[in-house]
Amino acid sequence: MRRLAPLLILPLLAAGCSASDGGAATAGPTPNTARSAVDPSVAAAADKALSGNTKAICDQAARTTTSFGQTFLADLQLQINAASQGAAAKAQAQEKIDRDVSNFSSALSGMAGLADNKALKSALSQMGKQVKAFKGDVSKINADKMSALSATLDKACGRG
Repeated sequence: MRRLAPLLILPLLAAGCSASDGGAATAGPTPNTARSAVDPSVAAAADKALSGNTKAICDQAARTTTSFGQTFLADLQLQINAASQGAAAKAQAQEKIDRDVSNFSSALSGMAGLADNKALKSALSQMGKQVKAFKGDVSKINADKMSALSATLDKACGRG
């Protein structure tokens, strides 16, 4: 049951900020699991477009959260499959999970840095710190904490 618990919790995480966005959360890009270089001018333009724009940041947070939920579910399946394939496969799966969790935490923290709205900045910062504390250990996921963080983000985004 312990292995299945995250599967019950992650839909809360994935739905957290997207419950009333009319389905827009599913339209966002999925995270690239391979490391790729981002053109600094593209990143700067994206940051400028989001900076101080509460609605745009909330929309991006919804897409990012939904995408992370999907990625993490796939990572859990990878971890389950790797368990029977030996130590190297388990280590590789855990490395990917760690990287994906770190990327999500960084994305939340980055959005918090762009937010002017204090409640939104706080909600994103709290979520980033909580996700970082997981360190890829699915047994640390707590449904109550994630639900509270998502509710805080929803409130900051005017969705609840």
